[in-house]
Amino acid sequence: MSRYDDLFAAFGPIKAKRFFGGEGLYAGAVMIGMVFDDVIYFKTDDETRKAFAAEKSKPFTFEKGGKTVVTTWFAIPDRLYDDPDELAEWARAALDVASRAR
Repeated sequence: MSRYDDLFAAFGPIKAKRFFGGEGLYAGAVMIGMVFDDVIYFKTDDETRKAFAAEKSKPFTFEKGGKTVVTTWFAIPDRLYDDPDELAEWARAALDVASRAR
């Protein structure tokens, strides 16, 4: 059982596994998201990133060799934490992106 079961109830089972000081969120064998500092980030591509940009969501970044690395993982909009049905739609899009990227 995952602490994310209620949040992802409309999407389906999610497993959380340790991932570089945070957690990876898996739908089956596919990592669709990650959690760092209590913020959920979903995998995006050029198309799905437009919805995140419209919500002014920020990408996950980290420091490496004195430089900031910007990833294609974007924070979900805060409103989705209170809307499991819409969160499920965004999660399905992340699953599609992550499945194609494998």
